[in-house]
Parts: sequence; structure tokens; C-alpha cells
Amino acid sequence: MISSPLVAQDRTHPDRTQVEITPLFGYRTNMSVTTDPGIEGVTSKIVFRDAPAYGVAVGVRAHDEDVVEFRWSRQQSRLLVVGPIVAPSNERVTLDQFHMDCSHEFVVEEWPLWARPYIMASVGATHISNTELLGSMTRFSFGIGAGIKVFPSRQVGFKVQAEWLPLWITQSVGAVCSGGCVIRFTGQLISQGEVTIGPVFRF
Repeated sequence: MISSPLVAQDRTHPDRTQVEITPLFGYRTNMSVTTDPGIEGVTSKIVFRDAPAYGVAVGVRAHDEDVVEFRWSRQQSRLLVVGPIVAPSNERVTLDQFHMDCSHEFVVEEWPLWARPYIMASVGATHISNTELLGSMTRFSFGIGAGIKVFPSRQVGFKVQAEWLPLWITQSVGAVCSGGCVIRFTGQLISQGEVTIGPVFRF
């Protein structure tokens, strides 16, 4: 007879919707955006530096292998300007990300039943604020990732996740910098990677 906290839980409450709360702690790589060359044909690069991130996810497990979560995460980064534009450099910037995550877990025969790998996709928006160079803006973002969940007990687990997080910057973005210049971007997709860990609490 096979015993497992995860299996026992599902057999006891096969049709019960479960709520999962996950505090998140991670680290994101840098990402950069290139300015529009404009009339003078000169471009610069604005870099969002790599930095830690934190947040929380609240999800619903309606089926044994599928979870839908709402996730908020925040990164306190700094901006670095590379190029001829005379603008504030190394200023602080806050990235708040609001995403809906959908994940599917796999039961692997060779693995213990309390450990499950999973894949996930997310969609939402990223708000950038606290910067004189770019102002405040909210743009479409999404993510694709994978990870593993471990549940040694019925109500407490742990997960590790890696995700690719692209952000769409449109040409409507603009900001006045020092010296009276105007920074504009052509429509482009910029992205960063993130590794996240955190405990999972089930109710």
C-alpha cells in the first residue's frame, strides 16, 4: 500500500477546492531597452539592473494537477544609461508585476509522490514607477517557466521556479531628461529571467 501526504489529502477530499498561499523570494536578471534614434540617428541603451524581488501568490487548486494563481511581485532596481544621452544614471526604479499564473503539475513514476515538476505560463501587467527618466508607466507582460513542488506534509510545501519574463515597451513611452532631450522607444520586447523560491501553504 502506497502512502503519501499528497495522495491521502486528495483521497480524503477528492472534490474540495484548495487554496494555496506562497510568499515569494527571488532574483531577476537585468534587462535593457534601446531608445529611438530619432532625427539625429543616435541611440542609447537604458538598463534595468539585476536585483532581488519579493512578493506573494494566492492560488486555487480545483483539480489535483492544475493551479491558477494571482501573483504580485516587486523589484527595487536601478537605471543605467549607456550612450550619448545626458540623463540621470543609477537612479532607483520600482517594478511592480501583477500576473495571473496557470501551472500544470506532472506525476512522474520514478519520482516520490510528494515531489512534482510543473510548467507554467503567466500573463498580466508590469508597472514601472519612481523614476525621473521614464516617469511612471504600465505595460503588458507575460511569462513562461518551470519548477518543482515538494509537499512533505499535507498543508506545508516548498517550490523552486525559473521563469522568462518579457515586457512589451511601445513607442508611446517618452520622458524629458536633463538638457531638454526627449527619450522615445520604438515598439520592442525586452525581457529578464527570474529564479524564485518560497514555502507553499495549503488550506
